[in-house]
Amino acid sequence: MNFKRYLPILQWAPKYGRSKATSDLVAAVIVTVMLIPQSLAYALLAGLPAQVGLYASILPLVVYAIFGTSRTLSVGPVAVVSLMTAAALAPLAEAGSPEYVAGAILLAIMSGLMLTMMGILRLGFLANFLSHPVISGFITASGIVIAASQLKHIFGVQASGQNLLEIGQSLILALGDTNLPTLAIGAGALLFLMFARKQLKPLLVRSGVGARSADILTKTAPILAVLLTTLVAWQLQLDTRGVRLVGVVPSGLPELTMPPMDWGLWQQLAVSALLISVVGFVESVSVGQTLAAKRRQRIDPDQELIGLGTANLSAGFSGGMPVTGGFSRSVVNFDAGAETPAAGAYAAVGIALATLFLTPAIAFLPQATLAATIIVAVATLVDLPALGRTWRYSRTDFGAMLVTIVLTLAHSVEAGIIAGVALSIGLFLYRTSRPHCAVVGRVPETEHFRNVLRHDVELCPKVTFLRVDESLYFANARFLEETVMDLVICEPELKDLVLVCTAVNLVDASALESLEAINERLKDAGVRLHLSEVKGPVMDRLKGTELLAHLGGQVFLSTYGAWQTLTGHREPMKKTA
Repeated sequence: MNFKRYLPILQWAPKYGRSKATSDLVAAVIVTVMLIPQSLAYALLAGLPAQVGLYASILPLVVYAIFGTSRTLSVGPVAVVSLMTAAALAPLAEAGSPEYVAGAILLAIMSGLMLTMMGILRLGFLANFLSHPVISGFITASGIVIAASQLKHIFGVQASGQNLLEIGQSLILALGDTNLPTLAIGAGALLFLMFARKQLKPLLVRSGVGARSADILTKTAPILAVLLTTLVAWQLQLDTRGVRLVGVVPSGLPELTMPPMDWGLWQQLAVSALLISVVGFVESVSVGQTLAAKRRQRIDPDQELIGLGTANLSAGFSGGMPVTGGFSRSVVNFDAGAETPAAGAYAAVGIALATLFLTPAIAFLPQATLAATIIVAVATLVDLPALGRTWRYSRTDFGAMLVTIVLTLAHSVEAGIIAGVALSIGLFLYRTSRPHCAVVGRVPETEHFRNVLRHDVELCPKVTFLRVDESLYFANARFLEETVMDLVICEPELKDLVLVCTAVNLVDASALESLEAINERLKDAGVRLHLSEVKGPVMDRLKGTELLAHLGGQVFLSTYGAWQTLTGHREPMKKTA
């Protein structure tokens, strides 16, 4: 067994030295400061007690440092996965209840089991079935739903709902009960964080602060909002004026927790756990690959499945919630100079210290501040201009993207992602079931062959070259038969038909039977079937089949060779500049 493949820590730990340790410690301090309010906020978003977010940010970071392949990915609760957790658990239990917390723990463990098994079986390629437009649409819609769901905390009212329509209606009905001190805290924190995101860095640079230092200070602005509003709430006793605070957070490290052994609950959460696993994996790998490319490093998607899977297992068994790699804090970790995954382990120590010593202060933190933190964080997820870009480039991808957005906003996150994936796969099957086929001719005085509808080419009435621009499989086998026979009917002088296979990377059993049927039908019509430019792996599979044994024509190495042989044109080629 290749232990370095399954334990990536063995790849970098032997070379770990003081210089890397110093860089990792600096990055860990910065990420810890950022991660504390994020962990609390995303637990709130998921409908869980605040400490659950902290628990999910300790052991998973350590475990990922052992099994993960990204040097700078920061694992923990993230906005989209938190929303999906809330959506999965809302129909089953009341938010914050012991049953609800147990469901979140079970989701983390189920997700961990699924991801780990997928990694062992090397199934990372399955994430490719989530097209970019679908993921972009889902994240955009999720960002809007998340922001809308936090407005109740900004206004200090009671509101509920699992989609934008329900949340909006509930919020409008409750606006008359707005708590003004809560609104002042929430709106103030929101404006400050928006200012910090857009204006603070340029202001600090103009004041003489270095660009990197200004960027780091800007990223840690949420902790300043947390400190200021916590002090205000404590000094003014805002809880007596209707301002909802985080409340008492148990101090101490998480204890070993076992998931509920309720088989019915496992069945109810299976689909949600799978969706959380896949979406979390895609988000994490996207971030990890982007950051790795900047340092000319690489990550292993299959091992990332194991890394994220074990991280989720550790989150579940330590009383946490589902986790994945977060974009914002991973970028901060990267910019702060993290060299190895040890930076995550050091950050876990910082979070552990916070759970031991800072929880009394966290009790006075207004929920409106955390809501403002979430709203500003998810604002970067919303990319409505992508709709226009996708529409201009591909109508079918735009349709998949739009359906994902509409269903996520109007129904649920599960419906949105399932419909988007189903539509993407359906559209892919439709496109590949009707592959582009072009009759090609020879570009004069060259060995090149191009589409007769696009170029001025040489043709021979007795020989036709048909280029198939797609692999041949069960979905398009019948279409190829119809295309070939229509071509034969339209060309009465035809004696030889050459299938140009430059784009054919696969011929499955169904397509093989269709090619055999085409060969026999062409024989009956007095036409010989030839193949050209068949790729090596495809030819390896065709050898020994009935197709090659009874092929009416030949298999040519090149289309030009077929042209020379079948048309008799063998003039010397002119040199081109």
